[in-house]
Amino acid sequence: MSLARRALPEDAAEVLRLRQVMIDAVPVLGHDTSTDWHAESLPTLHARLTEADGNFAAFVVDRPERQGTLAALAVGTLEYRIGAAGNPQGRVGHVFSVATDPDARRRGYARACMEELLHWFRARGAGHVLLNASPAAQPLYASLGFTRDPDPSMRLLL
Repeated sequence: MSLARRALPEDAAEVLRLRQVMIDAVPVLGHDTSTDWHAESLPTLHARLTEADGNFAAFVVDRPERQGTLAALAVGTLEYRIGAAGNPQGRVGHVFSVATDPDARRRGYARACMEELLHWFRARGAGHVLLNASPAAQPLYASLGFTRDPDPSMRLLL
């Protein structure tokens, strides 16, 4: 039995808290690390966690010593892109938020969350999964089978 479970709507505030842990751990030039956005984001996240069959999933590990508090999470979406060789159905998983509380690290929590998320992607027919990895997280992802891609990504802020 896995340590991880699917996040529930009542976990939304804790999911946001752990997302902030991830944001704060990977400082990016020009990104605001305030938590002012949490209140506005919470209703949408709550609604997405209610959709059991949607294209969004979060897997979490509860803190055994603090009821109602999460220790780790992995969050992803399943997207459709026009099919191609190697992925004719065009289903692509995207992992965008993996975090563990600093005092709960090195216990396998992030791995358990990632394994459940990868199982979720496979069950939905994803041809591949994409993520951005911090240097500290690269060994975990490599051990799960991820390989480094040349990164041609660009960004436009709207």
